[in-house]
Amino acid sequence: MVSQPSLRPPAPLDPAGVAAALLPFGQSLMLPRAAYVDPAVFAWEQRYFFGGGWLCVGRSDQVPRPGDQHAEPAGEGSVLLVRGEDGVLRAFANTCRHRGHELLPCGAAAQQKVIICPYHSWTYSLDGGLRAAAGFKNKPGFTAGDWGLTELPVTEWHGLVFVDSSGTAAPLTDLLGSLAEFVAPYEPERLVVAGQHDYETTANWKILTENYHECYHCPAIHPELCRVSPPKSGENYAAPGMWAGGWMDLRDGMATMSLDGASHGVPLRGLDAKGLRTVLYLNIFPNVLISLHPDYVMVHRLMPLAVGRTRIECTWAFAPESLALPGFDPGYAIEFWDLTNRQDWAACESVQRGLTSPHAVPGPLSPQEDAVYQIVTMIARGYQGQPVWNPGLPTWTAATPAAAR
Repeated sequence: MVSQPSLRPPAPLDPAGVAAALLPFGQSLMLPRAAYVDPAVFAWEQRYFFGGGWLCVGRSDQVPRPGDQHAEPAGEGSVLLVRGEDGVLRAFANTCRHRGHELLPCGAAAQQKVIICPYHSWTYSLDGGLRAAAGFKNKPGFTAGDWGLTELPVTEWHGLVFVDSSGTAAPLTDLLGSLAEFVAPYEPERLVVAGQHDYETTANWKILTENYHECYHCPAIHPELCRVSPPKSGENYAAPGMWAGGWMDLRDGMATMSLDGASHGVPLRGLDAKGLRTVLYLNIFPNVLISLHPDYVMVHRLMPLAVGRTRIECTWAFAPESLALPGFDPGYAIEFWDLTNRQDWAACESVQRGLTSPHAVPGPLSPQEDAVYQIVTMIARGYQGQPVWNPGLPTWTAATPAAAR
């Protein structure tokens, strides 16, 4: 396991309930009910999961040119992404060093040669240094060099932007291990976003993540998906890291995930024969889900708003060759997944409502939910104050009758 600092205190949860989630696969239970409904747990997660390590805050194509600026939420605060004149992407705490005003509202973008606070016009260079502060010039005791923006570690990974608000995490590439080997053939950094949907669900972010990692529910709520991809196909990866995921097959005669299985785009150029017949479903903890198809890449970015409310940004990106086709319409992919997304959100929202009941107790996982087990145990380790880490694919160990609950 990659060395990670363990600076977080345990989450405000029953230790026995967290320990039950870490029992061997086949004997474990889901996370304690409070993990999904208690605002105190949500506040802990915002500080230590979403603000205590690497978090996906956007895409490189949102800040492609020198002077491009974009603000996004990150844990308890927000970050400002800035592309410098040197082409380097930098991240700063989105707070003016004067009186704390946001430099840009979350979700907003700007294009200018400097960073200007809209409150009192303190002005910073694109590398974060303070250039002008009205009324402070030549004032004794005031040194502009002491009042630059707070810079945060940032990295671009296959077209996605990650920021470490804690400043203490190990390099992202070390934490992701071999994940890049699975992602690289799809060249997501080369693809062009041709569609985006923003959703807001009344479900805890973990319920959405757990749902993503199993197709145990697919025959019941996803008839369209089951027509193009066998719900029991594929397997999950055994590689360790700060991620989990696996792959599923396409049915014979189906080219991609669409309502009729047909593709209206161009196959991604880096894929081998297996890549053209499978779909990869990957999750980088804590907030990005990457679905890699033979002809497009879909990304869900989760932004928790409250213990039972999550915003989801969903994008679809295609090869430049697809967009160059006369009359190309990305709707074949977007319509399929918008329908599937909404089916999932409805199920997840029902789970959230069910978990508000004081009678709800953690249940067991089926053998088909091995990736859910990986995610749950990653989170449970984090709740204990340990590094968030997936050691690999678990082995099913059936519970004895005395241990069954």
